[in-house]
Amino acid sequence: MSELGPLTGEPLALDLVNTRTASGDLLTTPEDLRAWLRLQAGRISLPGELTEADVAAVRRVREHVARALDRVRRGTGPPADDLAALNRAQRAAPAITELSWDGQAVTAARRRVSGSAGERLAAWLAEAAAELLADPAVALVRECEADDCVMVFLPAHPRRRWCSAARCGNRVRVARHYRRHKPPA
Repeated sequence: MSELGPLTGEPLALDLVNTRTASGDLLTTPEDLRAWLRLQAGRISLPGELTEADVAAVRRVREHVARALDRVRRGTGPPADDLAALNRAQRAAPAITELSWDGQAVTAARRRVSGSAGERLAAWLAEAAAELLADPAVALVRECEADDCVMVFLPAHPRRRWCSAARCGNRVRVARHYRRHKPPA
């Protein structure tokens, strides 16, 4: 992971796309993937032991999401191959709503009970992508306006310009201040 770590807090599919940064890929090893999943606690669970093949499966889903997202947010149709790949990833580990009794009430939890750890993880991420791509809000997804940033985000406020005010926003403001107050050469 980079020294700043990945951005989190966007829809899960955007958080996944944002693991591919201007400074490199944040998901290169099983440990990188585990670390990112820990940051996503509450939204997706650690599927057990992860392998290099699992990392590759997640990265493939990420590439399909990124290509489809880039087209859909601009109002054009996504590549059919990318949609088909995301559908295949979901079918590899179907989800069920598992019912249980907690002593007072019936509870329902979505679970993926078949497939390898990587297939289950890729299926969850492909499902998150399907939800995002089908949501009309996908048209609002923006790229960070910082020159050296490739992150995407779903703005909660229409004037939001950066993926993170603390990261890119501060850097842009400091650079702008420096240019305005730079002593003459």
